Amino acid sequence: MKTMITLLFSALCVATVSAQTDEKDNAMLNNGINFLDIPYVAHTLEVTDGEEELIINCDEVDCTTFVEYTLAMALSPTEDGQVAEGDFATNLQKIRYRDGKINGYPSRLHYIADWVNNGVRNGFLEDVTTAYSPYTQKVSLSYMSSHPELYKQLSKSPENVAKMKEIEKSLNGQEFHYVPKDKLPFNGLPWIKNGDIIAITTNTSGIGCGSYGYCFLCKRQTESAACFF
Repeated sequence: MKTMITLLFSALCVATVSAQTDEKDNAMLNNGINFLDIPYVAHTLEVTDGEEELIINCDEVDCTTFVEYTLAMALSPTEDGQVAEGDFATNLQKIRYRDGKINGYPSRLHYIADWVNNGVRNGFLEDVTTAYSPYTQKVSLSYMSSHPELYKQLSKSPENVAKMKEIEKSLNGQEFHYVPKDKLPFNGLPWIKNGDIIAITTNTSGIGCGSYGYCFLCKRQTESAACFF
């Protein structure tokens, strides 16, 4: 299965994953809806002080792990409606880590631009914004290496800080297509579908995008609206 990703940017930014034509078979949307009652908890991946390892905690999610878990489920084969744990873990590792390889904290895809590049490069995401939006913006990332005290894996590891600085440098200057906030109508755009991944920019310097989730087209009496969850 290939999932489509749409890059938004600006006050609105980065990514979208495309839905199947039949909504009842839309794995991205259905998996996302199943997480609606799951509590939001930050930093669920920062639970070990030792070597970086694949953490799976579907009982608590933040915006990043919510997207990663639902995408990993959508990419995994099912049997009797259930996803095999082994397939889920394998796909999650491909989504969360650069080229699916765990090699310390910097190998995790912390920046959304890096996360998108990895998905496109490995064939399970597709950037469709380049085909539909003429607006572009260059990435400028520095937040993690310039604020190491905010990350326990960086605060006591100059080596990790140096590696994160190299990663930021490799991403900086890359051009992404996006949709400015004032160009996004109330009822959405026809090429943004149910279950697409959407990332939103932040005003905080050096981060790029601050959150991401899914498009959900909801009916409101006489019209439809593009919602985000």
